[in-house]
Amino acid sequence: MPKEKPLWRRCAFRLCLLSAALLFCLQLTLELRRSWSSRDSEGQAGRPSTSSPQGWADATALQLLLPGVHPPPGMHLPPGHSRSPAASRRQVTYVRSGRRGEAELGCCPPGESSHRKLRWHIDLQPWASPSQSLNEEAMRFLKYISTTQISCNHLVPGGLISDSGSTKKPWPICLDDKFSLAHQIQNKRCRLYSLGLGNEDTHFELNMASDGCEVHRFDPSIKSAHVQESQHLWFHRLSIDWRDPHPAIAVQKLHSNTKKLGTILNEFGHNKIDVLKADLESAEWKILENLILEGVLEQIGQLVFEIHLHWPGFEISGNDSTVVRFWYSLLKELELKDFKLFHTYKDLSKPQLFLKKELFNASSCYILSWVNMRWK
Repeated sequence: MPKEKPLWRRCAFRLCLLSAALLFCLQLTLELRRSWSSRDSEGQAGRPSTSSPQGWADATALQLLLPGVHPPPGMHLPPGHSRSPAASRRQVTYVRSGRRGEAELGCCPPGESSHRKLRWHIDLQPWASPSQSLNEEAMRFLKYISTTQISCNHLVPGGLISDSGSTKKPWPICLDDKFSLAHQIQNKRCRLYSLGLGNEDTHFELNMASDGCEVHRFDPSIKSAHVQESQHLWFHRLSIDWRDPHPAIAVQKLHSNTKKLGTILNEFGHNKIDVLKADLESAEWKILENLILEGVLEQIGQLVFEIHLHWPGFEISGNDSTVVRFWYSLLKELELKDFKLFHTYKDLSKPQLFLKKELFNASSCYILSWVNMRWK
């Protein structure tokens, strides 16, 4: 029979194992803190060091990306460098973090806090009927998206320049004086964000840019990180998501191509968007939920969204009745935030399907336009 090890040896062995585990945890914690501290000091997007050639390149690109953006204090450009004249097509590789002044484009009234109150979930509306049937939920939802809440006397289908006889999608915006968008365009102070996927037609963006609106198109399919297409038009290789990358991934890849809209607004230093256009192929429901939960809606003047009804959408679960109730609740949240529907367009060129069924005479695709009644 083997002799049992002395008690002190067993205790020492266990103590060694425990010490090794604690040391490993401590080292991991320090590494994560160091990574996040570095990320914070670089303003999330990374502040280039001017002590290396790459730093000079980033500082140079910083001047070319966004109007009014200049290198931060303490950053110097290479000797003899000066800003080049505006080119017909410029590629840039750096996005500046941090906010410009709140009063830059009249975002927030004096004294009003720009901090957003985060929420964890939206408030679901009561069921359309005690039976919780798909028929009742669908009829309530379809009636809601087919009925405008306010009238717009100066409705423009795709920017100030319309293509007569064109079969392109309408992206209606409202230029009534009481909503200030026409005034912002006239004074070259408007800003449009366009969220899309793939080779979507961009006639709306081109028209808005030609009228002097600052247009940013976000499309993960373009080849370069940031391209200035014309004086007022930028393309960014970024995909808008309803969540930022997981911290474990972000540590390895700070410059992620997938970000929340609120994160991008912070990194670009933009406090407001006059028009947000989105065609996200069924990701719009979760994006809209994120804008509501994080309070980003207050920074937007008009929403022009293409919604898709042929299936529930990304990461939306439950039976058909539950899905439609969720869709309806999201749109009611917009109404509670004083966003009023002023135009609805039923796309008859798309399959006439509702949750994969030929029901209710519904299309699988609608374009809806809202205006923020609180916008100034």
